[in-house]
This record gives sequence, C-alpha cells and structure tokens, in this order.
Amino acid sequence: MMKKLYRFLDLAFIAIISLCSAEVQAQKESVQTSIEKTLAAMTLEEKVGQMAQITLDVIAEGGNRYASSEPLRLNKKELEKALLKYHVGSILNTTNNRARTPEVWNKIIAEIQDIAINKSRMKIPVIYGIDAIHGATYSVGATMFPQQIALAATFNPQHAFETARVTAYETRACGIAWNFSPVLDIGADQRFSRLFENFGEDPYLSSVMGEQMVKGYEGGNIADPHHVASCIKHFLGYSVPRSGKDRTPAYIPYHQLLEYHVPPFRKAIDAGAKTVMINSGLINDIPVHSDKAVVTGLLQQKLGFSGLIVSDWNDIENLMRRDHVAANMKEAIALAVNAGIDMSMIPYQYEEFCDNLVALVKEGKVKQERIDDAVRKIVKLKYELNLFQQPITYIKDYPDYGSAKFARLSYNAAAEAITLLKNEKQILPLKKGAKILVTGPNANSMRPINGGWSYSWQGEKTDEFAKDYNTFFEAIANEFGTQHVQYIPGVSYSKEIEYYKQYKDQFNLIANAVRSSDVVIVCIGENSYTEKPGDLSDLSLSDLQVELVKEVAKGGKPVILILNEGRPRVISKIEHLADVIIQTYLPGNYGGDALADILSGKINPSGKLPYTYPGAPSSLINYYHKPSEAQEKMEGAYNYQSTPESQYPFGFGLSYTTFKYDNLTVDKNVFSINDEINITVDVSNIGKNAGKEVVMLFSSDMVASLTPDIKRLRRFEKIELDKGEKKTVHFKIKAAELGFIGTDGLLKLEPGEFNLQIEKLSRKIRLK
Repeated sequence: MMKKLYRFLDLAFIAIISLCSAEVQAQKESVQTSIEKTLAAMTLEEKVGQMAQITLDVIAEGGNRYASSEPLRLNKKELEKALLKYHVGSILNTTNNRARTPEVWNKIIAEIQDIAINKSRMKIPVIYGIDAIHGATYSVGATMFPQQIALAATFNPQHAFETARVTAYETRACGIAWNFSPVLDIGADQRFSRLFENFGEDPYLSSVMGEQMVKGYEGGNIADPHHVASCIKHFLGYSVPRSGKDRTPAYIPYHQLLEYHVPPFRKAIDAGAKTVMINSGLINDIPVHSDKAVVTGLLQQKLGFSGLIVSDWNDIENLMRRDHVAANMKEAIALAVNAGIDMSMIPYQYEEFCDNLVALVKEGKVKQERIDDAVRKIVKLKYELNLFQQPITYIKDYPDYGSAKFARLSYNAAAEAITLLKNEKQILPLKKGAKILVTGPNANSMRPINGGWSYSWQGEKTDEFAKDYNTFFEAIANEFGTQHVQYIPGVSYSKEIEYYKQYKDQFNLIANAVRSSDVVIVCIGENSYTEKPGDLSDLSLSDLQVELVKEVAKGGKPVILILNEGRPRVISKIEHLADVIIQTYLPGNYGGDALADILSGKINPSGKLPYTYPGAPSSLINYYHKPSEAQEKMEGAYNYQSTPESQYPFGFGLSYTTFKYDNLTVDKNVFSINDEINITVDVSNIGKNAGKEVVMLFSSDMVASLTPDIKRLRRFEKIELDKGEKKTVHFKIKAAELGFIGTDGLLKLEPGEFNLQIEKLSRKIRLK
C-alpha cells in the first residue's frame, strides 16, 4: 500500500513539475511573441532611440544640460523631446552629482515613465540605471556596505550575496531597476584608482564573489520587484593599464586575457548576469568599444553571452575625440555598433547619436539586422524586469529600507573584512581604561571610510549625508569612554574634491598629547576618489602622513596604525615604527564601529589580504607571479638574485587566536585528465579565543610548456572554530582546473607533477 502511495506521490509530483515547466515555457513564448510584435511595429527612429542612454541632467531644469537647478525638477519640454521625438530608451545617473531621497527618485522616475508609456506611440518604458556599487550609493538613507575590495577580504561569499540582495531591494525602493555592478576587473595593479571597486588580484576569488553578487542582485527572477538587473563590468582587461592610470592603454597577450581576466566574467554570465558594460580603455592599441573580436567574438560567441551590452560613459565619442580611430562621430558610432554595442551611454549629445545612426542604417553602413538585434535585447530586458506591467516601484512598499537588520549585515561584513597585519607584544586587544590618543587625517571623517561612489561620484559629499554614523574616532570614544580618548588631527584632508590635498592641522600639539597617552592610534591612508581623478604618480604614503607617524613614534608609546585606503599605499618607511597595523580598506558606514570592536576584542579579526601588499612603489607583483620574479643566488661570477619586495603576501591576516593545520590528504597520487581530486585537511583552534579562519587550497604546476605561475588559489572556505575545536575541511577540484591557457587560446593540461598546498602543508600528485 505504501509503495503505491509513494508511486502516486511521485507521479503527482512529476505532473506538477510538468505543469510548472509548461507554464514557464508558455510565459517565455508569450514574452518572445510580445518582443517580436513590438519590434515589428517600431520605426527605425524608434529603434535607434531605444539604443540611446542619457544622463538625468539633460532632462532636468537648469542653465544647460551639464548641470541642474535645486531642488531637482524635470524640464517637461526637454523630457518630451528626448522621449517622444528621439524615443530615448534609457536614463542614468543623478543630477548635480548628489544623492536623492527615495521619494524624490520615485517622483522623478514616475514622471519619466508617464511620458514614455502614456504619451509615446509604442508605450515602451524607460529603463533607469545607476551605479549602486556598495549599497544604493545615490539614495539618501540607504544602507552603505563595505566596498568590493573589503568584501573580498572577508573571503566569505555570503557577504557578497547579502550586500547585493539588500542593494537590489533598496535600489528598487527608489524605482530604479538596473544597477551597474558588480565590477569584475582583476585588481592586479596596485596603483589603479579603481582597485577598491573590484575583488582583488585573484581570478578565482573574484569569480566566486562576483557570482554571488549577481545572484544577490538578480535573485533568479528580475521581474521580482525586490531585484534588479546586474551589469558586470568592465569587459575586458580594464584594470591593468601599463601606466597604472585610469583609461590608459593596456597590453595583454590573448592567452593572459583568457587565463586571468575572463574567468570572473564567465562565472557571472553562467550565473545569469543580464547585462555587460565594456572596458573604457584600449587593449593592444585597439579601443575595446570598437573591437569586434572582443565584444562579439569573445563575449558573445565564445562565452555565450546573449544579454544587453552597454557602453561606458561617453566612450563611443572617445573613439573619435580621444583615441583617433574615427574621423568623426558618425564613424565612431558605426565602429561601436558594428562591434556589438547595443546601448550607448552617450550621455549628453543624444541627438547626434540618434541622427547619425539612422543615417548609417539608411546608407547601409550599419545593417538593419544589427539594429534589430540590439533593440530586441533592450526590449527583452524591459520585459524581463516587468517594466511594461510595473514601470515604477515605490518606497512605501519597501518597509525594510535603511533598516537595522540591513545595518547589521553591513557591520558584519566590515567586521569580517578588517585585517590585522601586525600585533607585536600582543598589544591588541586593548584594555579598557587606557588613555588613547587618536590622530591622523582618516580619524574623524566618514568620507575616507566609504570611499568613492558614496552619495556622490568622488565621495566628497559623504560627510554631509553620513553624519549619523561613527567615524573611527567617534566609535573608539564610544567603545573605550570619551574620558579616555583624545583626538588631535595632526594632518587633515582638504575639503576640496581632490583626494590628495592635505595639510598640517594642530601638528604642534601631537608631541605633548603622545606623552600624556598610553597608546596612540594613527589613522592614515587616502581620502575618497575614483576613476581618473584618483590617478597617482607615487604609490608611497604621503610625506605629511609619514612625518606624522614619525612624530608620534618619538614619544615611545605603542603605536597602532589604522590603514584606511582604496589601494595599498606603500608604508615601508614607517612600518617598523608601528606595534600594530590594521587594514580597514573602505569598510562603509559601520566600519568605525567594527574597528572599535576589534580593538577592544569583542570581534576577533579574520580578514585576509585580497592582494599582495607592495613593499616598494616599483615592486608591484601578484602572488601568482612567474618564478623569474624571485631568483635564487647563482654560483660563479655573476649574481642574478632577486626577491620581490612585498610588505605582506596575498591571503595574509592575523587573529587573536592560533590555528593549526594537520593531516593534509589527497585521494589519489596519480590522476588522469577526467578525474576529480578530493583533498581534506584538519584545522584546529589551539589558541585562547574563538575565531574564524580562511582555509585556502593552492596548486602549483611544477613544469609546463609556458612558464607556470608560482601558485594559484583553487578553493577556499571560511570556518569558525571555538577554543579547542577541530574541523576537517573538504575540497574537490577537477583535474582540468589545474591546467593553463596556451598561446593558441586553448586549455592545456600537461603530464607531470603538481603540488597542492594548504597553509604550510603540501602534497605532490602526478598527471598520467
């Protein structure tokens, strides 16, 4: 009887699944039919308009289209011109470079959608896009999370997922359905001004964290009004220009593009990412926006991406104005659209784009099929977001916006990101009652704690919007008692937008203040910046901050350096003067609270460096460098010895407890190309405190036809252990993952010996 019941339930379950599958298929077919009907009914001008994306200033009240009046109001005449005459399909950004309340966003976007749907012939909604890269960054009262580089330091993919999930919720609360995030560029050049926007130097870590952000943003169903369409960026090789400066040329062999730069994008595409933004720069002297081999050949054909491809800010015009591969705007448009760009982030002169693209089609220089392909993807995305049925979402339907539970998620991420780099004489945790001097330009401002893309593009308006959150000094005073904590800036940042401007501020008071203190906390690093304004010529910490640390150290009191920076500024001149060094990265609005709890011991630090911290400005390498970067001394007349000058290695980070690794086992010593390799290791907490540890599995190819990397991260897992507890960690890895990309662009796995390493334990295995 029970067998019959089980059989009945199995059949019923199969029937339900079949019905659901049939319903999903029917919905897909219905949407596809609607897309094709929409496309068939559109004029060429309407199609071209859908491919245009303009910035909000263009349609706002103001003296011109580059700036707007306050309070923000739309210019109805300009709005109708853009949407009804030119049929513009997308709008992005804020006005006057500042955050807006959800209520203002709702009002503005509702007005836009009213014109687009109720007054246009085709009634196609506008898709609104924003750079909400570490929370809803242009929305007042939203939850601000740690930047991506800090999320990477957690080595905990759950934080990437939760950050994206909450950001999607709060972005949709503002009526915005498209987010230009995550950044999947590899942070392999420590000089780069957007290093903080990515997940560090390792392709595997970036792949895992990026996949989780895409899943958090999109939720598997972007029609759900709690989710947004993600935009993975910047395809491809954007973050490693030869000069280290933003939007300057990169020179990357094709096999290295595939080996290091493609994996995070491939993982995100497989996770369902709906849109891609293209690299603003050049690779091997070809602007990527005009490179059909990259945009169509690699992205669409090789990686199988079928979603919407959008340009970056003004980069089609840059083909003419900056890169000189087009004689005029018309040629630039033809190059980009024929390369595979579906939507142009213009952002100002949309009339020129639309008029020229219509002419190009009529002249046969851009095929009608290319236009239809682009518009089909744009309209499809709008259907997938359910914008035809629900073009605007409202804050009233999002009761958790800016909630305490979201704040806790941000705090937790910051607490797991902050990385202890040095703790001589076990000075930390600090004892209550100690007299503490807090100094340094990063001590008492929310601007450097959040970094760029925070309430404004360069983050310079952060202190205006983040007054209710605790700076490092305020959080430390709250934790250790205001009567025990003194603040003297010593050095302060300028209030101007330029991140590098700083000056002495009560510097003459520092010596006496040190004498009356038991310990000195010096908060140093960088002010906020991003993109081109964040370029630098010297990666060393600024001279004024070096002078401040040296002045503090003269007092003979324990010195705690708090690093608060978007990229690792070289500290070799002062590292030896510090007893404690902590890297906070850009931890967001709750970073001060998290830091204070680490200093007091409420939180045991568990962050790990997601990049190699350089020891000198000219010693910029990654942990997966080639053997020739570190050569042993040779016998004979000539000494070719070299050692990379790294301050701290990738994956480094201390704890208030001690972890011991034992019993590294591999289930096979000899393997074949189709095998799966199983690895286990025991990890014990032999210290005095509970703590979290990141267990990392590295592999090394001992001999290969292309010089192999020293080692590569293949797996990681973050575990939590009580005092005295032991856990066995299991990893599985496919043999093919131990291979490399050859100069022919193909994966190669060659017979020979490989080394598997976890912490200081290693095992040799051999491919048949």
